[in-house]
Amino acid sequence: MDEDAVDGYLRRGNHGVLALADANDAYAVPLSYHDDGDRFLLRVSGHADGSEKQRYLDATDTATFVCFAAAVDESWSIHIRGPIAEWSVTADEATLNEWFPPFRLFDESVEDVTFVLYGLDVETVVGRRTAD
Repeated sequence: MDEDAVDGYLRRGNHGVLALADANDAYAVPLSYHDDGDRFLLRVSGHADGSEKQRYLDATDTATFVCFAAAVDESWSIHIRGPIAEWSVTADEATLNEWFPPFRLFDESVEDVTFVLYGLDVETVVGRRTAD
C-alpha cells in the first residue's frame, strides 16, 4: 500500500492489537487508537502498577500495533512499529470522546476503569492488502 492508502485506512479505523514483549515472552492486547497524522495514540485501560500489562509496557523497547480487516471482497493489514511511552499531555473528556470510540469492557464496570494514553513513536509502517 502507498502512504495515502495507509493513512486512509488508519483514519477510518479505530481498533487494533498492540503487541509487547519482555525478552522471549509476548503479550498482545486489543486497544483503540487515535491517528491524526501528527501522533499515534493508544487508549490503555486498567493498567496498574505491577499488572501484567504494565510490566510488558515497561519492558518493551519496540512495540508493534496491528490494524486489519478481513472480508470477502477486501482484506488488509497495517503494522506500525516504534517505541511506546506514556503520553505526557492531558486531554479533557470531551477530546477523548472525540478521539476514541466508546469503551467496551468484558468483565468489569466501565466506571471502575482508569485510562492512560500512550504514544507510539512511529518508526516504520507497513501496509498490505489483497490484490484488486
